[in-house]
Amino acid sequence: MTELSGTNDPNAPDPNAPDPSASSIPLEMRQTLIDAGQQHVVQFFEELNRKEREELLCQLKEIDFHQLSRLASADAARQESPCDIGSIAPPSAVQADGAGVPWTIADARQAGEESLRQGEVAAVIVAGGQGSRLGFHHPKGMYPIGPVSNRTLFQIFADQLLAVGRRFGVRIPLYLMTSEATHDETEHYFITNEYLGLKSEDVTIFKQGTMPAVEALTGKLLLASRSSLALSPDGHGGTVTALNRAGCLDDADQRGVKQLAYIQIDNPLAHLCEPVLLGHHVLSKSEMTTQVVRKRHALERVGNVVSIDGKVQIIEYSDLPEELATQQDDQGNLKYWAGNIAVHVLDLAFIKRSVDSVKSLPFHRAHKKVACLAADGSQLDPDEPNAVKFERFIFDLLPSANNALVVEALASAAFAPVKNAAGAPTDTAELAKKAISDLHKSWLRESKIPFADSIKVEVNPCYALDLSEFAQKIDPAHRVTSDQYFEASSI
Repeated sequence: MTELSGTNDPNAPDPNAPDPSASSIPLEMRQTLIDAGQQHVVQFFEELNRKEREELLCQLKEIDFHQLSRLASADAARQESPCDIGSIAPPSAVQADGAGVPWTIADARQAGEESLRQGEVAAVIVAGGQGSRLGFHHPKGMYPIGPVSNRTLFQIFADQLLAVGRRFGVRIPLYLMTSEATHDETEHYFITNEYLGLKSEDVTIFKQGTMPAVEALTGKLLLASRSSLALSPDGHGGTVTALNRAGCLDDADQRGVKQLAYIQIDNPLAHLCEPVLLGHHVLSKSEMTTQVVRKRHALERVGNVVSIDGKVQIIEYSDLPEELATQQDDQGNLKYWAGNIAVHVLDLAFIKRSVDSVKSLPFHRAHKKVACLAADGSQLDPDEPNAVKFERFIFDLLPSANNALVVEALASAAFAPVKNAAGAPTDTAELAKKAISDLHKSWLRESKIPFADSIKVEVNPCYALDLSEFAQKIDPAHRVTSDQYFEASSI
């Protein structure tokens, strides 16, 4: 067996030891920093050991300094403002009952099933977040959310892919995007759990990109330590670049994939590779379809899906004036009703076309508190926002997509986000568990199976993907008298 390089070599250099003989900063990099006015980031370079120097230089090589200069400029700050909403209107949408398009739900289901059967669909899950707000200091995908089984978010979606694949006789590739903070632990989790039943060759785990934070007043790069820039994830819009960089787009192309089904990890009711949603996308010849739910109240903290100048766009809740957010239509319902739940279907050809388009996914500026080093190397932990971070949003692709489509889902069946700590009024893990159980109890009710109201019920997708399959499988004489988890082998 080949030994790791240097493992047993007493003369091997210690990568953590100071290295007085190491060359200084490469001349090209030094000149780049001088030209960009960012040479302060290497002021501690001579104090670093070999490994630290390599890591800092690697970070600096990843930066497009011309782009950073534009993003950090005063002009960019002035230009970035909420979009012009003078021509805002509610979006044209496929209603939950199928109204709004010339085809039926049955037509959409048939088209989506055919696309799945032909191997034209791949899954994209964005899983860069940690569960810190939940008191869970691991990747959020590892959070146990099954109300009876305690299965993790990762397991629930892997089960969905397995069930869809078995129903349609295909293997659905999964492209799972992590972050610097979650990558190693996520990769270890999948390996040690044998990829949750999926084929390892069908799972690609890759990191999203990062962007450096800059000082708000000067545009200077901030240092997190003497050997590292202050970096943060580049937003879920970074999925496009990261998919391309990791080779996922080429892999999907080679497999004959035409659509990417996109979700974020923190919604256990998300429709991943759901045939009806896929079918609406296919029949409308849409390049990007977004699923929405009706907002629970006018000022709910979700993106507002609207139409501006005839183009589908998403306006953040903070950018929609309250007088618009609270407007009602002639029936007394919210005029701007459509809430973004981060569930999309994207054409592969459209994503490949968008990779090199700066306008498709612009960077947004966010003023944040960022711990950093002072000029003398001391640590600063600011009380007020001191920095600007840059991030992209995947939904910014909507205006550039041909035939962008909005499809309504019932929140009770499609949206149970896990975001807030226990005790919060909305979006907690306990509320998500209840939503899962309530949905599956509704399947019992529709199937005429008696049950006690106080029990919890959970249906593994490999037992039944939907109500129709559940009703076909369950014994009409079955009774549920205590908490029950319907596994693939249940009943």
